[in-house]
Amino acid sequence: MHQRAEGDPMDEWRTGASGSSRREAGDADGDATGGEGVEGEAQIDPLDPLQREDILYLMKQLQALSLRKRRTGAPVLSSFDAEGVAKYIKENNVKNIVCMCGAGISVSAGIPDFRTPGTGIYSKVEKYKLRRPEEIFSLSYFRENPEPFVNLAKEMIPGKYRPTPAHYFITLLQKKGLLLRCFTQNIDCLERLAGLPTEYIVAAHGNFDGAHCIGCHKAYDIDQMKGDLEKGNVSKCSSCGAYAKPDIVFFGEALPPRFFMLAGSDMPKCSLLIILGTSLVVHPFASLVDEVGSEVPRLLINNEIVGESVGLDFGAENYRDAKILGSCDDGVFQLAELLGWKEELDALIEEGAKEAAATSSAKEDMATAAGSDNGANSSS
Repeated sequence: MHQRAEGDPMDEWRTGASGSSRREAGDADGDATGGEGVEGEAQIDPLDPLQREDILYLMKQLQALSLRKRRTGAPVLSSFDAEGVAKYIKENNVKNIVCMCGAGISVSAGIPDFRTPGTGIYSKVEKYKLRRPEEIFSLSYFRENPEPFVNLAKEMIPGKYRPTPAHYFITLLQKKGLLLRCFTQNIDCLERLAGLPTEYIVAAHGNFDGAHCIGCHKAYDIDQMKGDLEKGNVSKCSSCGAYAKPDIVFFGEALPPRFFMLAGSDMPKCSLLIILGTSLVVHPFASLVDEVGSEVPRLLINNEIVGESVGLDFGAENYRDAKILGSCDDGVFQLAELLGWKEELDALIEEGAKEAAATSSAKEDMATAAGSDNGANSSS
């Protein structure tokens, strides 16, 4: 069973702690344990199915490296930038685009990313004196002290933020019949709010669609959960008294089965991979980068170069990896302009803004009506 973990699986293999499959539930540090032998050296048990999985992954990486070294044909892209990708889309009848999204896609909506110093979520939780900032998404820490997560989740409840141009660009891909799937690490549900049908979305790390008790695993009413969070209250199970949380995947928890099912079927079909606003350090999500075919181009839209530890190659051996450095919004606008889609993207964004304004107005009318009713009742 694959669990959410941070770091490069090959690095963790070298230290004997494969976070992609063997991190114990709630262990935010992923310390390696067990076995006699040289201190710090991996103890390999070929009969352990989880270690066999690690070995197969390592072999796959070595095969991919060998393929890159042997390849002598022409590059897949005419240039490793927005122009090269736009030309590829136009000339190759691209139909099965897969998007991988991280927190960077939602920054312009007002939601901080995780790792930007000073403004990222992990910077904001320093006041809790955690051993590592990732502990706020650790089951063991949540059992001991749920308040920090509750305070964080309160600010991330869906409905408080609007989709960004990058979200609408993904929706535009779907409307044009070019999108196969959107795999997202984000829990903000902004892909759906941008009009992307649910069947195109894989919420790899869960979201606020449901909630469960962490003790007996009984379902907890998500509307009640949202109400609890709004008040800053910790939700508790009515059956066993343990804490409940939204269905957000914590470190040590298994990812949704739908992630693995669709990753297995979609990635071999992928004709273009677009990676937006993710650091590509959390596994197994990050490993999707290397699951597409060896001749499939991959585009990174991000503030900085990432992903070289999971197979992206922007060096001298590069033949298919393009990058647009900067914000996700600027990147998709640039790509839309080159593809001749700028007006369509602008129209989607404008339509979304009108819907948001109408929804806000309706909520204000309901609040005003509720206030009037309360006043009338108090007078009588």
